[in-house]
Amino acid sequence: MRILRHKKSKNISLLLSFCFVFLASCGGSSGGSSDNSSSNTTPAVPTPTSIQGVLDQAVSSGIDGIFVYIDQTNQVDESYAAGIENKLTQQAANAESLFKIASISKLFIAVSAAKLAVKEQISINDTLASWLPELADRVENSDIITISHLIQHRSGIADFDSQAGFDWQNAHTDIDSTLLFALDKPSDFQPNSRYEYSNTNYLLLAKILDRALGYSHHVFISENILIPLGMHDTYAQLGDIDSARLAKGYWGGIERSTQDYVIPGGSMISTVKDIALFIRALNTGSLLTPEERELYGTVYWFNHSGWLPGYQSVANYESSIDAVVIQFINTTGGSSESIANSTYQNLINQLN
Repeated sequence: MRILRHKKSKNISLLLSFCFVFLASCGGSSGGSSDNSSSNTTPAVPTPTSIQGVLDQAVSSGIDGIFVYIDQTNQVDESYAAGIENKLTQQAANAESLFKIASISKLFIAVSAAKLAVKEQISINDTLASWLPELADRVENSDIITISHLIQHRSGIADFDSQAGFDWQNAHTDIDSTLLFALDKPSDFQPNSRYEYSNTNYLLLAKILDRALGYSHHVFISENILIPLGMHDTYAQLGDIDSARLAKGYWGGIERSTQDYVIPGGSMISTVKDIALFIRALNTGSLLTPEERELYGTVYWFNHSGWLPGYQSVANYESSIDAVVIQFINTTGGSSESIANSTYQNLINQLN
C-alpha cells in the first residue's frame, strides 16, 4: 500500500517516484544497432493517437485491465477502460467496477483531520500520548509526536509493513494485530527531523480520530465527504461491498480480490468516477472551507497513489491543464509499474 513520496507543491513530478513508482517510459526504437535487418532492431511502438489508444497500448504491453476517468474543464469528462477485469470469465474491464484504492484512502483521513482541527475537536499540535495514552510506552517519542507529524509522515514511527513477519501475501484483517508490528520498535528518526512514509502513521491517526469523535472515522468520512459530494460508489472496506462489482486484481498472475485489508489509510474501495469527483473537489471545489484549506495545505498533499496486491492506482489533479486524471490498473508485479508510468504520461500527452 505504498504511495508516491511527493510534496504537495511538486505533486506531479515526484508523484511518479516511489514504491508505486512509475518507472521508465516504454515505447520507441531501441536504437541499439546500425544494421537495418529486422533481426537486430526493435520495431518502434506506435504513438497512441487517442485516449482509448493509450489504454489499448497499455493492455498490449502486458497489464490485465485499466480503468481511467478524465475530467478536464471545458474539454472532456469521461470514463474509459480496456483489457479484462476477470481472467476466469474474460469479463471486459468496466470503468464502473469497484476497485481497491489503497493509499488514496489517506487523503480522506487527512481531510477529516483538518476538518476536525478547524472544529477544535482536535489540534494538529496534540501529542500521540495525549490521545492514545495506552500506547505511550510502546511508541518512542509519543510525548512529542504530534498529529501534524503523523499526517505528514514526519513522526519517525516504524512502518509496520517493513517489519519482520509482515507479509503482503497475507490478508490483514485486524488493526491492532497489524499495529503490533510497529510497537516497541526504536524510532527511525527524531520527530519532525525528516520525512519518511509510514503506514503506521495513518493507522494511529485513525485511532485518534475515532477517539475524538466517539465513533468511527468511516462514519465521519461518509457524512462529511462522500454524501456531500455524491460519492455513492465509495466504501470504507471490502466487507461493505457487493463483491460481484469488484474488479479482480492480479499480483504475479494470482488473483487477489478476496485478500482483505482493513487497515485505515488503505482499506477504501471506489470507482474512477467517484475518485475524480473527490480529487476535483479537494483541489478546486468546495470540499474544504477557506480555513480548512489553509490548514490542510500545510500538512498534506492534494494528490495520491496507492498499491495493494493486484491493485495500483493514481489520483492526480494536473493544474497546468486543469485536468483530473484517475488511473486504476488491476495488475501488480513484473513490469506493470513501468507500464503504469508510461501510460499515465501518454494520457497527459493526449490532454496537452
